[in-house]
Amino acid sequence: MDKFKWCFIGTGKLAKQVAAQLNKSGRHEIVSCYTRNYEKGKAFAKKYGGCAYDTAEKAITAEGVDGVYVVTPHNAHYRFVKTALGLKKPVLCEKPFTVTAKETEELIALSKENNVYLCEAMWTWFSPASNQTKKWIEENKIGKMHSADFTYHLRMVDFKGRITDPKRAGGALLDITIYPITYAYRLWGMPQKIESKGIIKNGIDLCEDIVFTYADGLKVNISASMKDFYSLEKMKICGSDGKITAPFYHAFNFLTYKKGAFKKEFFKGKGPILNSYLDEFDTVAEEIRSGAKESKFVPLKSTMDVMYLLDEIRQQIGLHYDDLE
Repeated sequence: MDKFKWCFIGTGKLAKQVAAQLNKSGRHEIVSCYTRNYEKGKAFAKKYGGCAYDTAEKAITAEGVDGVYVVTPHNAHYRFVKTALGLKKPVLCEKPFTVTAKETEELIALSKENNVYLCEAMWTWFSPASNQTKKWIEENKIGKMHSADFTYHLRMVDFKGRITDPKRAGGALLDITIYPITYAYRLWGMPQKIESKGIIKNGIDLCEDIVFTYADGLKVNISASMKDFYSLEKMKICGSDGKITAPFYHAFNFLTYKKGAFKKEFFKGKGPILNSYLDEFDTVAEEIRSGAKESKFVPLKSTMDVMYLLDEIRQQIGLHYDDLE
């Protein structure tokens, strides 16, 4: 089968990581790219393939493009996804899908209107480990669930650029807290009650503590922070018949199931312990080729629901993005 040909909108650090994996796979090819700095675009194209263009429209409509990957800062997602959908090109857009739920609603409506594939690039939910977690829960392997805890602490406030820029939707919520929020939603759906608190400084949120309460009494505790001096990431889901744990759950392809004092079961997906971007790119390429208009792994309703959750949490903690709402 011919390689699936991509247009990259954005050529930063993540774009380079993804491009390296795509090229190494032999199943994908980058044929065009666009970034605001044309010289950086040319440097990216020289290293990873394709041709750099001085407008997004030219890159998106370049000869051979099968799909468009939007990997710009958060605040630009809406604009470039809208452009690609308007040109009737399938789109895979990095998380967070947009800055607000309203923007996501508009893009989903446009994808349906133009009958064009649209998907969120939330790599965690394409990974074998996260899908195994969902399978174990659906199989009732841990019994009646008591509680779930997700922690993600990673000091990021020393980084420069968009991560600490309120005008580009910087802060913890859309960069790291979105992972446990999405993970919880994928497993248990929309909570009955949401309680959130956070710390805001210089226009960005430094951390959140969130509790999702479900109708059956399950409480999901989420603690995410970008102000701590250490890195701490772990997941623990406890039930009457056992528990599921994972370190670095958003990125590691590894899980442990434990029942009682002695029974343990380990799961590791094929390949390296770190999730591969190829899980999502291979799946999306296959779905686009099959004529699908959304992903079976990340349905558009799921993306929409997570955006509603993010909006509600921002409202509860009093977070507002400058010039973006």
